[in-house]
Order: sequence, then C-alpha cells, then structure tokens
Amino acid sequence: MPDTTIIKTLGRRVWDSRGRPTVEADIELACGARGRAIAPAGASRGAREAVDLRDSDGMGVEAAIANVNGPIAGALAGMDVDRQEDIDHALIALDGTPNKARLGANATVAVSLAALHAAARAQGLPVFRYLAEGRAIRLPLPEIQIFGGGAHAGRRIDIQDLMVMALAATSFDEALEMTARVYHAAGELMRDAGKLRGVADEGGWWPEFASNEEAIETLVRAIARAGFVPGDEVAISLDIAASEFGARGRYRLGLDGSSLDSDGMCELVLGWLDRYPIISVEDPLAEDDREGMMRFTAAAGHRVQIIGDDYLTTSAERVHAAIADRACNAVLLKPNQCGTVTETRAALDLAKAAGWGCIVSARSGETEDVSIVHLATGWDAGQLKVGSFARGERMAKWNEALRIEEMLGGDARFAGRGALSLKQS
Repeated sequence: MPDTTIIKTLGRRVWDSRGRPTVEADIELACGARGRAIAPAGASRGAREAVDLRDSDGMGVEAAIANVNGPIAGALAGMDVDRQEDIDHALIALDGTPNKARLGANATVAVSLAALHAAARAQGLPVFRYLAEGRAIRLPLPEIQIFGGGAHAGRRIDIQDLMVMALAATSFDEALEMTARVYHAAGELMRDAGKLRGVADEGGWWPEFASNEEAIETLVRAIARAGFVPGDEVAISLDIAASEFGARGRYRLGLDGSSLDSDGMCELVLGWLDRYPIISVEDPLAEDDREGMMRFTAAAGHRVQIIGDDYLTTSAERVHAAIADRACNAVLLKPNQCGTVTETRAALDLAKAAGWGCIVSARSGETEDVSIVHLATGWDAGQLKVGSFARGERMAKWNEALRIEEMLGGDARFAGRGALSLKQS
C-alpha cells in the first residue's frame, strides 16, 4: 500500500476567468502522489456563504495563501490523505469560525479538494471512481446557460441564468450536441435581430431584451429553431437569483420597472411556469423570504424542480430546515459556499435522503479546474451546472465529463430526465 501521509501543502496565486486572483493548492504525499485544486469565486453570493477571504484592496488573496502555507500546512502535515473527513474537520477546527472567516473558504476548499485529488492519485484512480467506492457510475444531466443575466451580465436583465436541459438525450455526449444546437440557434436569433453583443461572465449570450419575459420567449424560439420540441425534448431552467433584487419581502425588477411584494413575485414566476416549458427554477424568492419559498414550493413543487442556492448555501443545517419547511425540493451544491468536500457531501446526503434533486455547480469566476465534474459523477448527484457552452473554463468541465463517459465505455449510464426532482419534499 502506498504511504498516503501528507508531507507538503503549498498555496499559490493563480487567476480566474474574470481576471481576478484566486487560490490554488498542491498537496504532496510521502508516496510521491500529488493533488491540485483551485478555488472558484462567485459574483452572486448568498449572505450566509462561507467567506471568500480577500485582502484589504478587496481583490488580492495573499492572506488566504499565507494561511495555506502557514497554519493549514502545519496542521495537515503527517495526516493521512485517505481520511478526508479528518482533514476537513481539522480545517474547520483550525478556522474556528462559523463561516471560514479566519482562514477563508477559498483557502480551505482549494486544500480540501487538493487532498481529494492526491488520495485518488495515490490509489491510481480517477477522482470519480475513488468517490464512487465501487458503486455503479452515472453521468449527470447537464444544465447549460444560453443567456446570461443578473450579476453575470451587468444586471442587463433581472433573471440571472436562462438555461436548457436536454431531456431527450440518452447520453452526456448527446446532451451536449443538442445544447450546442440551441446555443448557436440563440446566437443566430440575436444576430438576426441586431442584438448580438458578445457573451456574459459564464459564456451565455449577452442579454439585449426589453423585458425578462422576452428573454424567456427568445429561448423558446431558440429551442424550436434548433429543431427540438420545447418542453418535451429540451426544457428551460431559470436561475432567478431573487436575492440580487429582493429583500425584506420586496422585489424591484429593474428591467420590467416593477416593484412586487412576496406574493406578487410568486405570481410572476408561477405565470411564467404556466406559459413556458420551464422544468426547473432556482431561488425564485430571496434568501430571507422563508414564507415565500414555502408558498412557492407548495404551489409548484409537484411540477417543477425548485432549487435552493442562496437560500441554502450548501449547508446541511439549512437543507435540514428546508426539508422540514418544504421550502424547496432540490439543492445546488457549491463546495466553496461551505469550504470543504465533507460539508458539501453532508448537504448532498441529506437532500438525497429526502428525495430531493441535487445539482453540483460551478461559479461565475471559474478556472480550468474540473473537480466538480468528478464530484457530480462520483457522488451520483444526477445533475451538473457549469455555465454556458462557451469559454475555456466552462468547456474544460463539459469535456471532462465526455472523457469520463468514454472511459466508462459500455458501462456508462446517463441520468437524463430521471435526475430531476419533480415532487414537493
């Protein structure tokens, strides 16, 4: 057996897809195996997320890197990398705050993921197989952005992500092929209308629309133009990210020029569900609108997937409370929202036990790191959200899933529409 003792932990500054610095961590084992991972960063951040530690200029990560090279490296030296929970609990104890404010979640998540990669490498396994622990492996259903919005596109529209899910696909490869056709059809529609303005943070087309509803209408047209039946073969997923324009029960939609209370916001989104082939909605109400999330789930949880992102922030405690409240029926899982692999897994396990949908997700500030693809596949989360079908930091992840599917060969299974949670919890 290889000696999986940690002998070195090293942090460095690298750069993300928005040209902002972030933390990369390397872990070296006594057997010579090494693991590496990079922390992403979000633009639309829940108020209860773990802290993305930045320097006094609001940009730098020198303090976070110093934490990796100093106290974290000291604490992990001599630990067994095969004991992920022990490593992550050591990071949590060393930080000592409820939100990673001392060490920074950008430091802890990079180290936690690097440990995972090192452990898999020591066993001679790809990360997804190491995580699966011999269980059957299933490729996730991709959720792919076509139009960016919200904080990802200068708040040009209020809806943050307008995405598609290839429900008729029978493999991951086919799902990407179908999505490519929709993505390019949407670009053609924007070009024909004289509204092609480039792409947003995550690679989706820049939204040049007169209203939020026009954006949804255009996406339906793009699906049809690509040759698919909207809602049957390709359906729509929306990330409303309502916390970006709503708080304390009031919602101010800049593009539509309207101000709504919680009931009015529920009615607006429910109206969209009635008129358009929408199968999944993320954060339809703000993170502080518990009653609104409960009302919306009661009204629509039997027919669409209702995802908590800012509302849950990859917290097992908040997932537990939302299950009791029946405030969602799916969870978005972003490892940097909580700061460790173990905490991410705890949120996933609770959601799965409740019959919820689980979506492993990237952030708007991303890199070439492909860890989340292995998490989604090895843990059988069922769904994967990476961003759009453009830009290298996005395509690196979609392409990694294709490689995994090829590696599995005849044993490859695809989650497809069966991964969707379409029931009230």
